[in-house]
Amino acid sequence: MMPNQDEIFTWVHTAVEAGANVAFALSGLLAGIRKQLDVVGICVVMGLAAFGGGTLRDVLLDRRPFFWVDHPGWLWVLIGTAVAAIYLLRTTHYEFTERAIQWPDALGLGLFTASGTQLALAAGTPALPAVLMGVISATFGGILRDVVCNEIPTALRDRRPYAVCAFVGGWVYVFAVRFEVPPATGFLLAAGSATGLRAAALLSGWSLPAGRTSAPRD
Repeated sequence: MMPNQDEIFTWVHTAVEAGANVAFALSGLLAGIRKQLDVVGICVVMGLAAFGGGTLRDVLLDRRPFFWVDHPGWLWVLIGTAVAAIYLLRTTHYEFTERAIQWPDALGLGLFTASGTQLALAAGTPALPAVLMGVISATFGGILRDVVCNEIPTALRDRRPYAVCAFVGGWVYVFAVRFEVPPATGFLLAAGSATGLRAAALLSGWSLPAGRTSAPRD
């Protein structure tokens, strides 16, 4: 028996949410290693990166249970990954640069954009607030990760488009719904748009204008 559209969408949504958590957890792992945190610190940074944006989204939408409460197995995956990484680092000499963090971060950005926008629309939120929920889902975990690692958040200081990519991806999903694109297809289009734009910005060096201050005059 072939699965119907609702079953396919449910499977895609769960896979995307899980993939987003894994991608951001990996970015948190790399950030924690780069800052030479211990295993507890790495677990904290991974957890904030993976679950921070989705948790804030669910709080704002009054949605329960949280993803990590409903799927506690991911917490064990996070802890196990952190412990394994600490032991593996003793036998490797790989240098974890900020650039290495950007790629899993870009993947998580797109996946959480699609998930957050879809959940907000499903809750009856108007289009613009729904898109902003997608942006919050996609960026807040990374902001928490960077703050704990004593960095100015990438979403705020990186002149290459970041939150803008999530904003565009959210609107892709909104228009996919308006034009009755199959839900799973719209989901993947939105995620791919946000991640693709961020990847293009990283590869091309495309940047947004930055604020400037005038030098004081005598």
